[in-house]
Amino acid sequence: MHVRSRCRLSAVRELVGLGAVTTFGDLSEPSQLRDLAMQVNAIGPMDAVVHNAGIYSGSQVLVVNTVAPYVLTALIQRPKRLIYLSSSMHRRGRAGLANIDWIGGSPSGSYADSKLFVTALAAAIARLWPDVISNAVDPGWVPTKMGGPSAPDDLRLGHLTQEWLATSDDPEALTTGGYWHHQRRMQPHAAVNDTRFQDLLLAELARATGTMLS
Repeated sequence: MHVRSRCRLSAVRELVGLGAVTTFGDLSEPSQLRDLAMQVNAIGPMDAVVHNAGIYSGSQVLVVNTVAPYVLTALIQRPKRLIYLSSSMHRRGRAGLANIDWIGGSPSGSYADSKLFVTALAAAIARLWPDVISNAVDPGWVPTKMGGPSAPDDLRLGHLTQEWLATSDDPEALTTGGYWHHQRRMQPHAAVNDTRFQDLLLAELARATGTMLS
């Protein structure tokens, strides 16, 4: 389990009691990402990593929603499966990379942009790492702290697809490069599977973070 800081341990106390191991790191602080990856690697190879953390607004939206998954993907020993949290709002994102502040010094990208970028990252990993199953998931609008109490989808549906992709041996769950919503493969924004856009995005993230995908 990953928590933002030791002060957040109370949120996962029950799981720790059942034997879960915790790692710590604030994903809005780029300087903490490398240490978090080292903590994960010290535990041992992962069967699956779910990049679930996200924020909706503010200057750090690209750092948390796009940069952190990229850096952790690059630095954590390759798992068997990778799942990235997308959103239906990624279709409103701008497939442009000019004047982006990737370190969060100023607000230069929207939530929709960040989800377009991370969905393209998932597709790029599927293409470049054929030994890893990589997929993106739109969890729907569910009643979480971010989604609000009036969200129309069932809370269970908000994590069912991630669980399925992380653990199932269903032939569909063993496919890679998908964009999923409630266990159905959907068509993403056209830029997601544009290999030129993927390569430009990866180059920008490598330049901004000083971290290359191996």
